[in-house]
Amino acid sequence: MDIQLLGGKVILLTGGTEGIGYECAKVYCEAGAKVSIVSNNLESIQQAKKSFDNDCIHYILADVSVARDIENAVAETIKRFGKIDIVHNNAGISSPSSTVCDTSDEEWDKLFNVNVKGIYHTTKYAISQLTKTRGVILNTGSLVGEIGQERHAAYAATKGAVSALTKSMALDYAADGVRVNAIAPAGVWTPMLRSWSRQQINKEEIEEYLDNIHALGYCPDSDVIADACLFLISEQARFITGCILPVTGGAELGYRKLLQSNPTAV
Repeated sequence: MDIQLLGGKVILLTGGTEGIGYECAKVYCEAGAKVSIVSNNLESIQQAKKSFDNDCIHYILADVSVARDIENAVAETIKRFGKIDIVHNNAGISSPSSTVCDTSDEEWDKLFNVNVKGIYHTTKYAISQLTKTRGVILNTGSLVGEIGQERHAAYAATKGAVSALTKSMALDYAADGVRVNAIAPAGVWTPMLRSWSRQQINKEEIEEYLDNIHALGYCPDSDVIADACLFLISEQARFITGCILPVTGGAELGYRKLLQSNPTAV
């Protein structure tokens, strides 16, 4: 990897202290970027500080669902690093694992406020910087936004919204030279997936199930997603916008068939 692939770039990364976001922050720093990480979890920030070179990373305690928090996070990033070239909207939640009718109003609203409205907030407050730098927005979506998922209706709905929003934003900001794309993983071993797996009715079979839904035969760790994210935000992807890039190990090629043959798998 060219260690200067992101040389001189400044990235605002939400949800960057664990899982996919953590691996992305690590890869982005290795590629030469400065990264401002937004997290609403002080404990996870403190844990991440033990692993990262803090000359590369700046941490901000903020909630993506709160407009004032993100307005302040953008201003703090600019004060610290002087500009913003890239916004990676990675923060997200998945709970509850339930049908529409079993999802409460509060759970529904929280999912949309974090997973979708968080993108609205970062874009609203950072777009003036991105138009100056002819920058990039990357959203972390999911394969389930395209194909759905049993007992995960609200989460799948938010990821479908992320895909549609990504394409609309790509059209809106193309004239300003701002590219907007999304990454769409299938199963990836993260703390959030571990939490999800514990909510399933057949917990003992979940690991094997997650391996089997991927055509390549295994459920990956977050580093495979981080490598794809690095490509999409770099100049190597300079003519790509409005793309929902599946990084799925071929999960969509056999996912529906597997669910039909094993309807209690998820």
